[in-house]
Amino acid sequence: MIARSFAPVADARARVLVLGSMPGVASLEAQRYYAHPRNAFWPIMGELFGARPDLPYAVRCNRLREAGVALWDVLSECRREGSLDTSIERDSEAVNDLAGLLTRYPRITLVAFNGQKAETAFRRHAVPTLDESTQKRLSFVRLPSTSPAHAARSFEEKLAAWRDALSVDGIV
Repeated sequence: MIARSFAPVADARARVLVLGSMPGVASLEAQRYYAHPRNAFWPIMGELFGARPDLPYAVRCNRLREAGVALWDVLSECRREGSLDTSIERDSEAVNDLAGLLTRYPRITLVAFNGQKAETAFRRHAVPTLDESTQKRLSFVRLPSTSPAHAARSFEEKLAAWRDALSVDGIV
């Protein structure tokens, strides 16, 4: 199956960019980031920014924008059966215009990867497209995946890791 990502959640207030790899099936069907009911992303964002999962999606996205948080995915398109990152066919990976996004929003200084695949794909596909000044202004952190497929860490451990990472630049 060909999976295609959707537009970023971002505006000029963005100071941190949270990158996933590619939305899962539930998110693609809903056309909403982190739509799987067991994904820990929105519960974590609820704790950090008041973007609780019970709020309407548009309100949650606005809360993130107000907090200086942008969302997107590294990949714009790929072949994948199901939702697992391990099912992405590497030779099918096409990248979003991350260089363009980072140029458009120059206040972004932190890129936070939601899991290992997002970081790997970013370093492979996006870093070579970034100019030197953009690379110099950015710092990077890989965070524990919020996916329900990654249950090795508890919600509390994931929340603590996300809080610590996002507090570095005063986001939290």
